[in-house]
Amino acid sequence: MFSAEDARYMARALELARRGLYTTDPNPRVGCVLVGNGKVLGEGWHERAGGPHAEIVALNQSGQQHLYGATAYITLEPCCHTGRTGPCSQALIDAGVARVVVAMRDPNPCVDGGGIKQLQDAGIEVHHGLMEAQAETLNPGFISRMTRHRPWLRVKLAASLDGRTALKNGESKWITGEDARADVQMLRARSSAILTGVSTVLHDNPSLNVRDLDIGRQPLRVVTDTGLRMPTDAAMLKLPGQTLIATAVRNPEKEEVLRAAGAEIVHIGTQAHAIDLPALMTHLAAREVNEMHVEAGATLCGALLQAGLVDELVLYLAPHILGNQSRGLFNLPELETMSGRIELTITDVRAVGRDWRVTARVGSGPR
Repeated sequence: MFSAEDARYMARALELARRGLYTTDPNPRVGCVLVGNGKVLGEGWHERAGGPHAEIVALNQSGQQHLYGATAYITLEPCCHTGRTGPCSQALIDAGVARVVVAMRDPNPCVDGGGIKQLQDAGIEVHHGLMEAQAETLNPGFISRMTRHRPWLRVKLAASLDGRTALKNGESKWITGEDARADVQMLRARSSAILTGVSTVLHDNPSLNVRDLDIGRQPLRVVTDTGLRMPTDAAMLKLPGQTLIATAVRNPEKEEVLRAAGAEIVHIGTQAHAIDLPALMTHLAAREVNEMHVEAGATLCGALLQAGLVDELVLYLAPHILGNQSRGLFNLPELETMSGRIELTITDVRAVGRDWRVTARVGSGPR
């Protein structure tokens, strides 16, 4: 069904889509290449929500000249509904494109095969599935939000080679080197939101913002704070962007002070007066959070892992030893048998400066 030429042009479309890695949120990253008579007639990628989609950019670049009989290579099924922009499927039909090759179907219920059907009903030859896995890798959060109604949750951890995140007294600056810390900024930048716990705020007073990268936005900062201990002079409350405090209690007086300091508050508690983490993920998905980046302590990271909410771990390992009295990665119940261990699938290992970055999916098989 697919030729070497098809693969070459789809690879180019995927390369274009990656240009939107940090800017398209909450929309998916999409690339498009228009080809006629063996020549590229137009290229495009979706840059940001509200702006033209990849197909429209490519059509505009082509001048819509000589497109009759052309092939469109698109990393995601063209939309067939009117949102902030018009339907791309109709734009391709109007341009006279004869063939469309799609990497993956759009999991958005507003599309989900509708764009392909509209193209086929207009007499256009459509094929999908070429480099599907690569296209899915570009948009794990968008897919998760549309299919599971929760964000793709990525936990970032930094540890010594013996798996320790801080000294017993809490000192942790700096475990990893400058290159690893710069690499973390890229993870933050691609995320819709950054999650931490109030204990981390009280101890480290983190900013949880994207620095040294101009992406035109700041990810939503989310703090789990069961008892509303968030200080009103926290650094993140003074920075551009929004800070959301998820709490399990109601304290009108404290809430009023925090709101005056710039925080937003949402009540998501269980009957045991703890944060309902699955409900929080559902709430964030409703706010169009695709990828959730977590920088937190062992308690919150352990709770997320136990709740089955962690999809991916990114662990930066530094070349030193801190010893068994130092703090570990996760607070988890003691295991009595090896069958209770949490399986991981390592997907990438690479050097980042003097440190090593290990990326792993939670679970022993593909997801």
